[in-house]
Formats: sequence, C-alpha cells, structure tokens
Amino acid sequence: DAGAPPAIDPNFLDDDRDIATLRKGVRHMQRIMEAPPLTDFKPTNRHPIDMSNDHELDALIRDRADTVYHPVGTCRMGGDEGAVVDAKLKFKGLEGLYIADASIMPEIISGNTNAPSIMIGERAADFIKADLA
Repeated sequence: DAGAPPAIDPNFLDDDRDIATLRKGVRHMQRIMEAPPLTDFKPTNRHPIDMSNDHELDALIRDRADTVYHPVGTCRMGGDEGAVVDAKLKFKGLEGLYIADASIMPEIISGNTNAPSIMIGERAADFIKADLA
C-alpha cells in the first residue's frame, strides 16, 4: 500500500557485538559514577538490577536504550559501485530521480545533520534547475 507509512527497522542491537559494547559501556559508566569524586552526586538507580548479570543488563539495555543518531549513507553519493547517487545527486540507473537528503552523505558528520541537509537541498535545486534549463 503506497499510502501506508513505511516500516522502518534499523535493526539496532540485532548483532550480539552491539549489545556487548553497550553492556561494557554501561558497566564502565557505573564504575565512574561510583568513584569517590562523584559519589555525592550519584543519581538514584531508577532501574535496580543486578549489574553483574548479563541477562538482566541486556534486557534493561534493550528496553531503555535509544539513539539520537541521524541515519546517513543509505543512498550514499560516490563514484564506486556501492554508491547510488552521482555528484549531481542523480540516482544512478533511473532518469529524473534526484536524492536530496542526509542519506547521500557517505559518512556521518561530527555535528548535527540539519545544516548539511539544507545545503544538500539547495544544491539539488541548483542541479535540477540547470538540468531543466
């Protein structure tokens, strides 16, 4: 159904290495918060679990972890075979289709993706106007 909202599943935590990395990070954060300089500021544990129990910690991570990651690179620009957009934002293999959002970025940038996305849209407008002239 073309009118239905898209089903998007980024598959976060599907790879055991992802959950293992987060588990290690949570335990490291706990050690930092228990260090003497921070003990006076330690927040109340809102989710009391046995932190040494991988199963309990993994369940908490799966339930509570979230991301502020801005997906990029799903339609990345480049000259190699893996890239689907050329330097003028034209989709390779389909005439008349341009892609003008953060998906064309080959890699995530170090800051917010808003300004670069606006710039990508501006460049796309320039490319489309030039092609239609």
